[in-house]
Amino acid sequence: MIKHILFLRFNESAYGNDKQTNIKIFKEKLLAMQGKLDGLLKVEVGFDFSKEKDSSDVVLYSEFENKEALHQYQIHPDHEDLKKWLSEVRYERRVVDYEA
Repeated sequence: MIKHILFLRFNESAYGNDKQTNIKIFKEKLLAMQGKLDGLLKVEVGFDFSKEKDSSDVVLYSEFENKEALHQYQIHPDHEDLKKWLSEVRYERRVVDYEA
């Protein structure tokens, strides 16, 4: 199993939306991908409530059957669209992919 964890910090505004609205849109876009990709086992999106200076705004936790499933997710058209959208709404990205 492959675990894909992503931490993001969002800009205060983008696309005419405030940060909180864009975070909710991000979650909706990701959850909409469930069931569209073979090998995508789990998608979970969480919002930070601590608001510490080193906190990220949002975390994505996802599980894939194998590395190929993760690769197919990365090149899926819906994910490509999401990455393009994210390029305007986020200012920091941290990712970890690992085998469990």
